[in-house]
Amino acid sequence: MSSNQTFRALADPTRREILDLLRHGEMTAGALAEKFDMTKPSMSHHFAVLKEADLITSRREGQQIWYALNTTVVQDLMAWAMQLMDGGKGNGGKQK
Repeated sequence: MSSNQTFRALADPTRREILDLLRHGEMTAGALAEKFDMTKPSMSHHFAVLKEADLITSRREGQQIWYALNTTVVQDLMAWAMQLMDGGKGNGGKQK
């Protein structure tokens, strides 16, 4: 996962909303698309950007594509963000 890809993916409010919906569990592409007023190609683009950033996973089941949050990558991203918020204080409040 490249941090540039991750931040590019997170920069868009639609993609952040997709991630928010997926935090409740796996959803089909169709169920996700119903939540947005946009074309299928636009939704496919958002899914592709999120997959490229490794923020979501997908699996095909018959005609449907199911998407899920890639919790490992999201956890890594959150840990990185927490380090930033910590101000570089990791070991008992001492500067690194």
